[in-house]
Amino acid sequence: MSDKFYPIEIKQLLQLVLNELNNHKSIFGIPNELFFNPNKNLQYKTKQFNQTIDTPIGVAAGPHSQMAQNIIGAWLMGARYIELKTIQTLDELEVSKPCIDMQDEGYNCEWSQELKINESFNEYLNAWIIIHILNHKLKFGKTPGTIFNMSVGYNLEGILKDNVQWFFSKMNSCTNELEVKINEIKGIYPEIESIQIPSQLSNNITLSTMHGCPANEIEAIAGYLLRF
Repeated sequence: MSDKFYPIEIKQLLQLVLNELNNHKSIFGIPNELFFNPNKNLQYKTKQFNQTIDTPIGVAAGPHSQMAQNIIGAWLMGARYIELKTIQTLDELEVSKPCIDMQDEGYNCEWSQELKINESFNEYLNAWIIIHILNHKLKFGKTPGTIFNMSVGYNLEGILKDNVQWFFSKMNSCTNELEVKINEIKGIYPEIESIQIPSQLSNNITLSTMHGCPANEIEAIAGYLLRF
C-alpha cells in the first residue's frame, strides 16, 4: 500500500458523490438511511465558539481528516466537530513509516503532513463546499451545523513561517478561491448559487506539539495564538 495521498479535483469528487447518491442512494458506500439527519435529532444541538453545531461529536486530527472525501463521510455519519489534520511548515519530508515504534503498544503510522500545506487547504475547502451542497440537497437545514477546527504544530518558529501564515489567512477568508470553485461546479449543481457558503472555514485552533515540547515553548505558542 502506498503512503502517498492523491487529491481529487472538486469537480470530479462532486460528480462522484452526486452520481452515487442519485443512482444508488448512498455516498462512498454509506447508505442514505444511515446519514445523520439533524432535523430528527434536535436534542443533540449545542454551541461551541459561539456557533451552533448539530452534534457535539466529531473526528480527531489524523491522516483521515486530511482528505475531503473522509471529512464528507464523517459529516454524513453525524460528525459535526471536525478537527482537521495538523499542518506544519515542513510539508515535504520523506519519513519512513511507521515513524514511531512503540514496541509493546502499537504503531504510529502518520506524519504531519502527507500533503503540502496548499494541498491541505484545498482539501478542506473542497470538503467545506461539498458539505454545504449536501446539506442543501438532503434538506438538513439552513446551515450544515459544523465546525472545522484547525490543528497546527509544532513550534513557534514554524508557525511564524510564510506558508503557515498563508494557511491561517486562507482559512480565515478565501473569497477568491471559493468563487473559483463555485464557478467550476455550478454546471454540476446549479443550485449552488443560492447556497450561502461562508468564506471563513475556521476561526479556532487546536495546538499540537511534539513529544517532550518544553513548557515555555508551549506557552509562547499559546500566547501567540490567543493574540492572533
